[in-house]
Amino acid sequence: QVQLVESGGGLVQPGGSLRLSCAASGNIFSISAMAWYRQSPGKEREFVAGMASDGVTTYAEAVKGRFTISRDNAKNTTSLQMNSLKLEDTAVYYCNARVRRYLGDVARDYWGKGTLVTVSS
Repeated sequence: QVQLVESGGGLVQPGGSLRLSCAASGNIFSISAMAWYRQSPGKEREFVAGMASDGVTTYAEAVKGRFTISRDNAKNTTSLQMNSLKLEDTAVYYCNARVRRYLGDVARDYWGKGTLVTVSS
Protein backbone atom coordinates (compact mmCIF):
# COMPACT_ATOMS: atom_id res chain seq x y z
CA GLN A 1 0.00 0.00 0.00
CA VAL A 2 0.93 3.65 -0.37
CA GLN A 3 0.30 6.30 2.28
CA LEU A 4 0.47 10.07 1.96
CA VAL A 5 0.54 12.18 5.11
CA GLU A 6 0.20 15.96 5.07
CA SER A 7 1.25 18.37 7.79
CA GLY A 8 1.59 22.09 8.35
CA GLY A 9 -1.95 23.38 8.17
CA GLY A 10 -3.34 25.86 10.64
CA LEU A 11 -4.77 29.31 11.22
CA VAL A 12 -3.06 32.31 9.67
CA GLN A 13 -3.97 35.95 9.14
CA PRO A 14 -4.44 37.43 5.68
CA GLY A 15 -1.06 38.25 4.20
CA GLY A 16 0.66 35.59 6.25
CA SER A 17 2.52 32.45 5.24
CA LEU A 18 2.29 28.73 5.83
CA ARG A 19 4.29 25.76 4.62
CA LEU A 20 2.60 22.44 3.97
CA SER A 21 4.51 19.19 3.75
CA CYS A 22 3.61 15.75 2.46
CA ALA A 23 5.46 12.47 2.80
CA ALA A 24 4.73 9.39 0.72
CA SER A 25 5.59 5.99 2.10
CA GLY A 26 4.90 2.33 1.54
CA ASN A 27 5.28 0.21 -1.54
CA ILE A 28 6.76 2.79 -3.95
CA PHE A 29 8.84 2.06 -7.04
CA SER A 30 8.57 5.54 -8.56
CA ILE A 31 6.53 8.71 -8.34
CA SER A 32 6.00 10.52 -11.62
CA ALA A 33 4.22 13.57 -10.24
CA MET A 34 3.29 15.10 -6.92
CA ALA A 35 0.68 17.79 -6.52
CA TRP A 36 -1.49 19.75 -4.15
CA TYR A 37 -5.23 20.19 -4.45
CA ARG A 38 -7.68 22.01 -2.22
CA GLN A 39 -11.35 21.93 -1.42
CA SER A 40 -13.40 24.70 0.17
CA PRO A 41 -16.84 24.11 1.73
CA GLY A 42 -19.45 23.71 -0.97
CA LYS A 43 -16.89 23.64 -3.78
CA GLU A 44 -15.26 21.00 -5.92
CA ARG A 45 -11.72 19.90 -5.24
CA GLU A 46 -9.38 22.00 -7.38
CA PHE A 47 -5.79 21.76 -8.53
CA VAL A 48 -3.35 24.11 -6.81
CA ALA A 49 0.18 23.17 -7.87
CA GLY A 50 2.11 20.23 -9.24
CA MET A 51 5.63 19.11 -9.96
CA ALA A 52 6.79 16.35 -12.28
CA SER A 53 9.80 14.17 -11.53
CA ASP A 54 11.89 16.31 -13.92
CA GLY A 55 11.11 19.43 -11.93
CA VAL A 56 8.56 20.99 -14.26
CA THR A 57 5.96 22.87 -12.22
CA THR A 58 2.42 24.01 -12.90
CA TYR A 59 0.24 26.33 -10.85
CA ALA A 60 -3.37 27.36 -10.76
CA GLU A 61 -3.82 30.97 -11.84
CA ALA A 62 -5.21 31.87 -8.43
CA VAL A 63 -1.94 31.03 -6.66
CA LYS A 64 0.72 31.95 -9.22
CA GLY A 65 3.35 34.19 -7.71
CA ARG A 66 2.24 33.39 -4.16
CA PHE A 67 2.65 29.63 -3.79
CA THR A 68 5.75 27.56 -4.52
CA ILE A 69 5.85 23.80 -4.77
CA SER A 70 9.01 21.85 -4.13
CA ARG A 71 9.88 18.20 -4.09
CA ASP A 72 12.55 15.84 -2.82
CA ASN A 73 12.55 12.83 -5.13
CA ALA A 74 14.92 10.86 -2.93
CA LYS A 75 12.68 11.23 0.11
CA ASN A 76 9.33 11.07 -1.72
CA THR A 77 8.23 14.33 -0.17
CA THR A 78 6.69 17.53 -1.45
CA SER A 79 6.11 20.90 0.14
CA LEU A 80 3.93 23.87 -0.65
CA GLN A 81 5.13 27.28 0.50
CA MET A 82 2.15 29.60 0.66
CA ASN A 83 2.78 33.35 0.93
CA SER A 84 0.49 36.36 0.85
CA LEU A 85 -2.42 34.21 1.91
CA LYS A 86 -5.92 35.43 1.21
CA LEU A 87 -9.26 34.65 2.80
CA GLU A 88 -10.20 32.66 -0.28
CA ASP A 89 -7.24 30.32 0.24
CA THR A 90 -9.11 28.79 3.17
CA ALA A 91 -9.59 25.11 2.36
CA VAL A 92 -8.57 21.58 3.12
CA TYR A 93 -5.37 20.94 1.20
CA TYR A 94 -4.71 17.47 -0.16
CA CYS A 95 -1.47 15.93 -1.32
CA ASN A 96 -1.56 13.79 -4.45
CA ALA A 97 1.05 11.44 -5.87
CA ARG A 98 1.06 9.39 -9.07
CA VAL A 99 2.80 6.19 -8.02
CA ARG A 100 4.09 3.00 -9.59
CA ARG A 101 4.45 0.31 -6.91
CA TYR A 102 6.78 -1.88 -8.97
CA LEU A 103 8.50 -2.00 -12.36
CA GLY A 104 5.80 -2.32 -15.02
CA ASP A 105 2.98 -1.23 -12.73
CA VAL A 106 0.34 1.16 -13.98
CA ALA A 107 0.65 4.60 -12.43
CA ARG A 108 -2.12 5.27 -9.94
CA ASP A 109 -3.16 8.35 -8.02
CA TYR A 110 -2.96 8.29 -4.24
CA TRP A 111 -4.29 10.93 -1.85
CA GLY A 112 -3.60 12.11 1.64
CA LYS A 113 -6.37 12.79 4.13
CA GLY A 114 -5.89 16.53 3.93
CA THR A 115 -4.80 19.35 6.19
CA LEU A 116 -6.94 22.38 6.99
CA VAL A 117 -5.70 25.86 6.19
CA THR A 118 -7.78 28.69 7.62
CA VAL A 119 -7.04 32.28 6.63
CA SER A 120 -8.84 34.65 8.95
CA SER A 121 -8.34 37.90 10.78
